[in-house]
Amino acid sequence: MKRLAILLALAVTLSLVSAAQAAMRVDIYGPGQNIVNLALAAPLTGPQKQANGMGAKLQKLVEENLSFLPFMRLTPASSVLGGTLLPGYEPPNLDFKRFQLAGSDIVVTTYWPNGDSGTSSVQIRAFETNTGGRLFGKEYPQVRASDLPEVADRFCADLLEVLTGSGAFFRSTLAFVKKSGRLSANVWLVKPTGRDLRQITNIKGEAMSPAWSPDGRFIVFTHIDEKSHSLGVWDRKKGSVQRVRFPGNVVIGPSFTPDNKVAVALSNGRYPVIFLLNHGFQKERILEGGNSINVSPTFDRTGTKMVFTSSRLGGPQIFMKDLSSGSITRVSKNGGYNTEANLSPDGTLVTYSRMTEYGHRIFVQDMVTGLERQITFGPGSDEQPSFCGDSYFIAFASSRGGSRGIYLTTRHGGDAKKVPTGGGAASFPRWGMPDGK
Repeated sequence: MKRLAILLALAVTLSLVSAAQAAMRVDIYGPGQNIVNLALAAPLTGPQKQANGMGAKLQKLVEENLSFLPFMRLTPASSVLGGTLLPGYEPPNLDFKRFQLAGSDIVVTTYWPNGDSGTSSVQIRAFETNTGGRLFGKEYPQVRASDLPEVADRFCADLLEVLTGSGAFFRSTLAFVKKSGRLSANVWLVKPTGRDLRQITNIKGEAMSPAWSPDGRFIVFTHIDEKSHSLGVWDRKKGSVQRVRFPGNVVIGPSFTPDNKVAVALSNGRYPVIFLLNHGFQKERILEGGNSINVSPTFDRTGTKMVFTSSRLGGPQIFMKDLSSGSITRVSKNGGYNTEANLSPDGTLVTYSRMTEYGHRIFVQDMVTGLERQITFGPGSDEQPSFCGDSYFIAFASSRGGSRGIYLTTRHGGDAKKVPTGGGAASFPRWGMPDGK
């Protein structure tokens, strides 16, 4: 995996880029998001010579990835008059007309210049069918069969970035908690597509509320055992886990700030107080306190805005604090029980869980327009929402499938897609980009 990370970091933009490069963009953030129709041409090892080894496997992985994008519609190969097997992988050997007639906005070509077995390079290009303009092209060198999932993720991230401005979804890894018994739960990782599932802690007791550091090196979490609360810290670089105890304190909902420090609610009295910890995970200063419960801080990417849950008005509600001026704004204005707030990285949206007569549901408050929107409707209870780095996708925990699992939706709502987590009750999803991109 390290070998591939180095090689793919060197993936070069193909040199034969058209001077009139296509500038197609898709607005996924507005209320009326575009639908993009995309076709995959048959992968080639030569003129009209289809790649049936690694080429076919990569094609399937790309199809699976793109199915997670609610604004992407894949063109069935059967609807392309003349078929998807082409004489070449770029103009003038591309018949854009057949893809236009099939309703495709984009066509993707894949070429394996040295064959698609053993260790080989692969070139992937995307073109706008209407103009024939190239959206982008990349070459991924020295690819083996075991590397194909990562190649698919990197290509899809590149494509998503060209179309929307962010490829964070396919570059992200979800940290979450999987429960295995009473007071027994550990932190796991998984790609949002369900790949690379793995357990990273194995500690007696129960882990809760994991959160990634911005540099992708650490995950912090609340840890509870029979005797104490502590702050758990997983170090990706060292592959180790430590527990930091604050004598007499209850540890609630840690989160990283953009400068890699930790904010966490600690309580050794009546009310939890949100503290900022230094890089050594020791108390530095108070971010928010007072004669009420204050917990669950999260931040925008500038570190100037913090949202949190507070009981200062009676029942729990969501608030935002401007850390520059100290001013506090109430975010949730409806419902009597709003918790588990998460601020979008761009600072414009806050998502949170509300208790309703039907169970918990996820809401999104637009801080620019002032409008609130319910984005999940059950069944079961939907809780613990978390924004992806693109401020578009949202992961949440839900009991809608019987046992609790992890689901994906978007800032606009719509159908939720379940993330495969290998069975067992899964909760507390939080996005991170361990490659630091």
